[in-house]
Amino acid sequence: MPTLRQLRFLTAVADTLNFSRAAEMCFVTQPTLSAGIKELEDQLGVSLIERTRRSVMMTPLGNEITARARRLLLDAAEIETLARAHRNPFEGDLKLGAIPTIGPYLLPPALPAIRAAFPDLRVYLREEMTESLIEGLNAGRLDLILIALPFETGALETLALFDDGYQLASPATWPMPHGAEALTQSGQLMLLEKGHCLQRHALAAYPGRIFAAQDSFAATSLTTLIAMVSEGLGITLLPNLAIKAGVVGAQNVQLSPLPDACPRHVVLAWRPGSARDMLFRKIGTLLQPKG
Repeated sequence: MPTLRQLRFLTAVADTLNFSRAAEMCFVTQPTLSAGIKELEDQLGVSLIERTRRSVMMTPLGNEITARARRLLLDAAEIETLARAHRNPFEGDLKLGAIPTIGPYLLPPALPAIRAAFPDLRVYLREEMTESLIEGLNAGRLDLILIALPFETGALETLALFDDGYQLASPATWPMPHGAEALTQSGQLMLLEKGHCLQRHALAAYPGRIFAAQDSFAATSLTTLIAMVSEGLGITLLPNLAIKAGVVGAQNVQLSPLPDACPRHVVLAWRPGSARDMLFRKIGTLLQPKG
């Protein structure tokens, strides 16, 4: 019967395709890791990893067994979490991930309240794109994620926090645009680069409308996007959450409300059946708008 230790060795090799780095991840020596992998292969009677002097590759069966090993390791971790949660559900480490167009604007003011409510909880923050956050949650790398819908979340448990609408940002030197009509003007709309879910959400703010977004420019952050608008290079949509947090600052930008735009839906998400369900819901109440 494979041991959890052997399965951890296997997944580490699959993640790194390098025995030295896999050993470092598992906090063991390379000979110990190699011996553990060989023991696992001998027990199963199959080859899981192809090794040469220059490369390490997983066999097709090795990939399939690794996928099952990840689920077993995740279940084992959940058993430990369940036991801790039974003793005290509000202590220990919490790995919280957030997308970059929400985390910096929502979490800093909320963290003091979270720390006050759960003094024995250690929160570790990660900022990643939505797809990476969901992958990290399903793999057990993260415990809880803060994302915006619509986005396919599969079987994840979600808790709605609030809807986040938009305002139209344009250069202060331009005439005040007429709401959504300005978004159809060719070559003026600038968005975040592909991979940011806010790009998709911004385009879906007016379903059925065709937007003529600039193909020559895509920003990597809201800060860059606002700076480009300030320089008179075009217009953009900014979420109200970021505006309220002061993302515009002293930039030479004017804002126009878009009350008829379809908002993005900000949610918390976690694995179904998590032993810390109660904790996540209580954190959700601290992240929801007051009043």
